[in-house]
Amino acid sequence: MLSNEAIARGALEADVKLYAGYPGSPTTEILDAFYEIGEEQGVIVNISANEKVALETAAGAAMAGLRSMTSMKSVGLNVASDSFYSLGYVGVKGGLVLVVADDPHAHSSQSEQDGRHIPASAYIPMLEPSDPAESLHMTRYAFSLSERYSVPVVIRTVTRVNHQSGIVVTGELRRTPYAKVKWQHEPVRFITVAEYARKFKLNMLERTRKVQEEFEHSEFNIVQHGDSEFGIIASSAGYNYAVEACRLLKISPSILKLGTTYPIPRKLIGDFLGVLKSVLVVEELSPYLELNVTAIAKDSNPELRIFGKYSGHLSEALEYNPNIVATAIADILHVPLPVDFKAVLSRAEQLKEGLPLRPPTFCPGCPHRGTFIALHRALRGVKHVLATDIGCYSMSPMPPLNYGDTLLSMGASLGVAHGLQYAIEEPVIAMIGDSTFYHAGLPGLVNAVNHKGNFKLIILDNSVTAMTGQQPHPGTVPQEGDESVQPLNLEDVLRGLGVKDITVIDPYDVKNASRILKEALARQGLGVIISRRACALYWDRQKRKKGEPIVPNHVDKAICNRYYACIREFFCPAISIDDDGKAVIARELCDGCMVCAKLCPVNAIKSTGMSR
Repeated sequence: MLSNEAIARGALEADVKLYAGYPGSPTTEILDAFYEIGEEQGVIVNISANEKVALETAAGAAMAGLRSMTSMKSVGLNVASDSFYSLGYVGVKGGLVLVVADDPHAHSSQSEQDGRHIPASAYIPMLEPSDPAESLHMTRYAFSLSERYSVPVVIRTVTRVNHQSGIVVTGELRRTPYAKVKWQHEPVRFITVAEYARKFKLNMLERTRKVQEEFEHSEFNIVQHGDSEFGIIASSAGYNYAVEACRLLKISPSILKLGTTYPIPRKLIGDFLGVLKSVLVVEELSPYLELNVTAIAKDSNPELRIFGKYSGHLSEALEYNPNIVATAIADILHVPLPVDFKAVLSRAEQLKEGLPLRPPTFCPGCPHRGTFIALHRALRGVKHVLATDIGCYSMSPMPPLNYGDTLLSMGASLGVAHGLQYAIEEPVIAMIGDSTFYHAGLPGLVNAVNHKGNFKLIILDNSVTAMTGQQPHPGTVPQEGDESVQPLNLEDVLRGLGVKDITVIDPYDVKNASRILKEALARQGLGVIISRRACALYWDRQKRKKGEPIVPNHVDKAICNRYYACIREFFCPAISIDDDGKAVIARELCDGCMVCAKLCPVNAIKSTGMSR
């Protein structure tokens, strides 16, 4: 299993009754697993509008006594943090487990945020698995821990743990029927204000002390005794890198693997440090463990030499790997490396010279590509500023489009655009996807309407949360026969918020879309332009389910005169240049959207008429 799948399995084995979440890599497979099998396992599954709503949904069920779960990436916990901190005070009755994933190297996030500091500052216990088997085991344990101490529990992961595959020994699925419970009317049990908040704080501190005592003897904290006075303390993926680094160097130091990282098991760490002369702390991102180790060593072993980020042996930036950790250990112990890793990397860089860049790109048939072409044409010669947002369209500031001026966080495009309109002379455009609009864009639009904003908002309505795997959102039309959700009509939402200037375009109809955009952008005041066409991958999936053909295009070589509009403007990965210098379309990639055909000035691109 993937660790994400193992987490979902562990929750099912713990008899979870409700899951709520918003898709976000690297945790998306947890949501997908529950969405696929939740109903047959008797789990209420909500794909929520955002992470705050997801946490509150899970919390409500847990307050009543049902075991509940949510999952999110670290920046999602930012969105949910207001309620998260209060939950640390009031606690829960049924087990409540949050899976929160950090993303070292920012593979799919806008920052390398270290989420470990948030549970610690909220006095909420935190566990960190390092492989799929441990992920399943920790999840089962987390529900038990949560209920015994009436507190939410965080399982903190990183990308290389979430997407790690491994053998997992599963337990029994002892599922009990889902059933509602009666609310126990206990006065102020979940009310955290004034006097009640102060009492909760004292209870929270005592609870944390008890959890720390349990963590001192946790099976998830493992001491591996070595043959030297040098030791390693590590957690999460850092432990995996450390073990492999020691194997490469053929050394056997003592290693303390920490699986419970808040509250910190201080006595366990102190005992481990007491017999050492030096220790290396292996953890990605900030020196969270290293600071705690340094504080503990002050009493347990004042002469101890501590290596890590502060010594300059490891970095706070990007991901680690066994080579990086091995290099740090070799430098500390003055032992030779088995391989000259720097020389290998240098040679790799030399071999890459001359290779074409492979930046992220929109899928064949992606409607966003047509939107950007139409927008470019509508604003040709007009200087303007584009505040963009989080979604597939986040790739627009990258090559080859290089289009976009600001990108902060989910929903930020509207607030930024509202501020820009007061500060700059050029016209301002905000761009946001439909899922992101429902997630975090609504308050920004409310603010713009209220303050009579003078900018244009483009909503890219492709029907789903496309970037994370085509999950539904509040505006997604449900599958036939699914009466569990009521989709929102985007135009009705906009009108209800007070937007009067609403325009709809079809990004596949580039010529007309460009003309309509030009007219809409020229109008003064706040206006919303909806670019509506389903995500190509999602629509292709629906076609396959219905047995409908996907018909690709081809280039008529006799007509093609090497104008290259399909290359220079469209940037579709299905189109390349053949040995004869003319455009060619890969049948296996082409979606048959026909946008490239509409761009070709000599009509050299035509449908094959045959499904691929």
